[in-house]
Amino acid sequence: MEKRIPRGLDQPIGERLFQHVVLLVPLAGLALFFLYPLAIVVWRSFQQRDGAVGVGNYREILALDHLWGVVSNSLVMSGLTALISVSLGLVIAYALNRTKMPLRWLVSLALILPLLAPSLVQALGLIFMFGRNGLVTYLTGIEMQIYGLPGLVIANSMYALPQAVMIMAVALRHADRRQYDAALVLGASPWRRFVDITLPALRFGILSAAFVCFTVTITDFGNAAVIGGNYRVLASEIYAQVVGQMNFNMGAVVGILLLIPTLLAFYLEKVAAQRGGTGEGAIPVEPDRWAPRDIPLWLAAHLTALFLIAIVAVVVFASFVQLWPYKMSLTLKNYNITTQGGYDPLWTSLYASLITAAFGTLMLFALVLAQRKMPRSSARLVYLLAIIPVGVPGLVLGLSYVLSFNVKPVFPGILYGSVLLIAFCNFYHYHSQGFLTMVTGIRNVPKQLEETVTTIGGGTWASLRDAIIPIMVPTLISVFFFLFMRGMVTLSAVIFLITPKLSVGAVSVMRLDQAGSSTQAAAFSVLIMLTVLVAMGLLRAILRLQEAFPKRGAWH
Repeated sequence: MEKRIPRGLDQPIGERLFQHVVLLVPLAGLALFFLYPLAIVVWRSFQQRDGAVGVGNYREILALDHLWGVVSNSLVMSGLTALISVSLGLVIAYALNRTKMPLRWLVSLALILPLLAPSLVQALGLIFMFGRNGLVTYLTGIEMQIYGLPGLVIANSMYALPQAVMIMAVALRHADRRQYDAALVLGASPWRRFVDITLPALRFGILSAAFVCFTVTITDFGNAAVIGGNYRVLASEIYAQVVGQMNFNMGAVVGILLLIPTLLAFYLEKVAAQRGGTGEGAIPVEPDRWAPRDIPLWLAAHLTALFLIAIVAVVVFASFVQLWPYKMSLTLKNYNITTQGGYDPLWTSLYASLITAAFGTLMLFALVLAQRKMPRSSARLVYLLAIIPVGVPGLVLGLSYVLSFNVKPVFPGILYGSVLLIAFCNFYHYHSQGFLTMVTGIRNVPKQLEETVTTIGGGTWASLRDAIIPIMVPTLISVFFFLFMRGMVTLSAVIFLITPKLSVGAVSVMRLDQAGSSTQAAAFSVLIMLTVLVAMGLLRAILRLQEAFPKRGAWH
């Protein structure tokens, strides 16, 4: 009787080793740089000052008079931000996708601007425009109360708006034109078509956008540090506990409190996204014209775009001003930054972001390669593990790194205070987004193509070279630049990882502003934005070149 060879043992040993490496190395990275630090945060939250383990820290912090005010402030701020971002996002997404709006490029450009710089740049621009020494205050003599809740809501709404527009634009593109044609035949007015067809189809997209906006703003530290004033939120409370009072255990407790609404919002967002899926075969809805609808939408979209552009433009302008706002002559002296480490933090951000991008792209590519070959049940488990990091706020992840790596043993303590640890923190902060992009890319690789390579005698290496990598190149390039650009502007995730000898660009902007050097903070912000803009330009150029190569037969 012929012996049956166990599945996988008929592969050459090199290919079996490759399959184990591409699975175990990324999972080991997730275990060491995500699950382990998170477990340390949970453990430290139960570790009391006398060394005992219990819920004493939770009882102590829940008994603080100001805590419930901080929680309430956070919920109110993020709730208002989500309401404004989703409302404006729906208007802009509808204007871009369902109307023949003029100057669409202007609105698209404005939506890119909040992504080019650390979140605190929006707050910095609002202060330059509407603060006590702001441009509008100086020109009109009218002093606006921009600090506290009003400024936080406006700044965070600008920060979250692009994500709300993106989510609802996707939902609008999935609509089926046949439903609208049937309604038109039945004599439904444009308003009835919107109420009866568009809004029901958008309800899960709206919920998803609301949860995303709520999550990214309740966990953001940059705007709260610059424009929050006396309006304390959970993110600033963690910073105060850890940096102000050096109370890491209580900081861990606040981190857990911040983690709860974030994980809840993440879960609800995933449910909304799944239930909001549409079937395949939908015919896209063509943009049309209807003046009573279009004019208000265009006006709102363009005014919002001009406001976003004006806030960034005033930061750029302030970076060249002699003494804001009293001596408005132009100068380059603000770019001669000698305090807060000079330009060393910018170079640190650059190095860390390059490591983040290279290491992250390689690890994510390996993980999706391994997942592609796994049984469905195991693949689902890996998928769940890979997307969990998106539910952990950057501030909590950064705190977990301090508690985990600022220790005396050679390993992992040797990593603390290094560019490498900042790069790892940035990568695992954005691990989920990069992984989902990579999964989408590898699904475009036809399995028949891999089978063809195998049929003609090719192994794993030939399949990678001839089938997978050629089709995955655009995705690999996109993930690389996504990780690089997010690494350049991240503040919350790395605020606890800086040392007297090591800082990053986003932290330097915050420190310069807190030291009263607001125009130098603006100059530093401009340089970060220019770096990210150059990266975006390179991304587009490389993708265009890559598209041209297959046409000339570069891949066979």
